[in-house]
Amino acid sequence: MAARTKLTDEQRLDWLRLIRSDNVGPRTFRELINTYGGAKGALAALPALARRGGASRITLCPVEDAEAELKACHARGIDLIALGEPDYPQRLQTIDDAPPLLAVRGNIASLSRPLVAIVGSRNASAVGLKFAASLARDLGGAGYGIVSGLARGIDAAAHRASQETGTIAVLAGGQARIYPAEHEKLVDELIAQGAAVSEMPLAHEPRAHDFPRRNRLISGLSVGVVIVEAAKRSGSLITARMAGEQGREVFAVPGSPLDPRAEGTNGLLKQGATLVTEAADVINAIEPILGRGLPPVEEPEMEDLLGPGDEPDNDERSRIVALLGPSPITIDDLVRLSDTTPATVRVVLLELELAGRLERHGGGLVSLV
Repeated sequence: MAARTKLTDEQRLDWLRLIRSDNVGPRTFRELINTYGGAKGALAALPALARRGGASRITLCPVEDAEAELKACHARGIDLIALGEPDYPQRLQTIDDAPPLLAVRGNIASLSRPLVAIVGSRNASAVGLKFAASLARDLGGAGYGIVSGLARGIDAAAHRASQETGTIAVLAGGQARIYPAEHEKLVDELIAQGAAVSEMPLAHEPRAHDFPRRNRLISGLSVGVVIVEAAKRSGSLITARMAGEQGREVFAVPGSPLDPRAEGTNGLLKQGATLVTEAADVINAIEPILGRGLPPVEEPEMEDLLGPGDEPDNDERSRIVALLGPSPITIDDLVRLSDTTPATVRVVLLELELAGRLERHGGGLVSLV
């Protein structure tokens, strides 16, 4: 997946088929591409990989379904931008579970600006809504795009206040299933200067577990994340945690100790988040980061890769599987303890994952389901 190159139409179709196939998530997609040299080779290898991992069958995305999705996206003015293409958001590309294909509707150029996320409570206070709007407006005026999750409350206030300068709405569902439905008009308005983005199939109805997935994109797109209001168990705190794991700056707006909506933000401040009372607090913290540029995107060394015919033998497979359990372990440890090559370990992990038996965590950790 060489950086900043455009896919052919045939490659884009293969990429869409691969990411829409059973048990293929962003990390698995990357492993498959790197192991088999492209999506076409990975699609051909999937059935055998899943079978060796213990699955009786695996459903590949049919060519007709992928073609229909591409056609529907085109009709709606949605671009499917591939990881590594020139228009793919560069900061998002640096996270280890970046979406292989990002569906973008609106002003694609708005994704190339420095972006700051503003998120918070759905059941926001009047003071919180006012501050979120003021902060978004001031940051937008200073040249920053605003990212949020289109939720009621703080998210919507941030989007509305930054419509004229450019705001990015990250969707939990597909582009044809805006949630909440009452914000469809807001999306139609914000795409003039900004954009709506999603990694999900066009007609995907968002479910509970899709919102944390969305949150990693909110933080992944951004230089930093500002939490305006968040209760103790707020979804916004998930975004803050993911921002920290991705190396993004975490900001929090202080609130009254008597307001449960400030319990989460006050807790973040105790943990070392940067206190925010005005846009200058955010700008002063992130300007040095922008000056340093982006870290390089790491790819595996070529000598670690296997071809489609190089399968692990039964002894190697058994040693690797025996080392796995419900507790996460690093892939490096698996390589060392199994006394085999990194490429062999990768293939066995792919087999297990495509059979629905493996879970990948951040930081190169894996565990059995």
